[in-house]
Amino acid sequence: QVQLVESGGGLVQAGGSLRLSCAASGRTFRIYGMGWFRQAPGKEREFVAAITWSGDSLYYADSAKGRFTISRDNAKTTVYLQMNSLKPEDTAVYYCAADPMVRRIAQSYEADYWGQGTQVTVSS
Repeated sequence: QVQLVESGGGLVQAGGSLRLSCAASGRTFRIYGMGWFRQAPGKEREFVAAITWSGDSLYYADSAKGRFTISRDNAKTTVYLQMNSLKPEDTAVYYCAADPMVRRIAQSYEADYWGQGTQVTVSS
């Protein structure tokens, strides 16, 4: 079992930055691929980024490339999403996800475990 708790969301002006954190509990955190998704009001959940358990492979949605960076610290059992140059269209609830297979997150957009989400609001 893996429990995920997101933090770091908030209100920011367009062009600003936020860093989301996802704290995981569970002894097998280090072998899980991790990812971030988001869901805006009235829209479907959207893949944002994913990272392998070792951190050597990263995956990004086109909307995130060049602006967002995913990283992880296995010692702290935490995964991060650094978001720069934020736009109003980035406004959404951001969810952390974990799965033994990172490709399931990055390609099938599915995961065994999900966090409760953290709200990100970007004002224009």
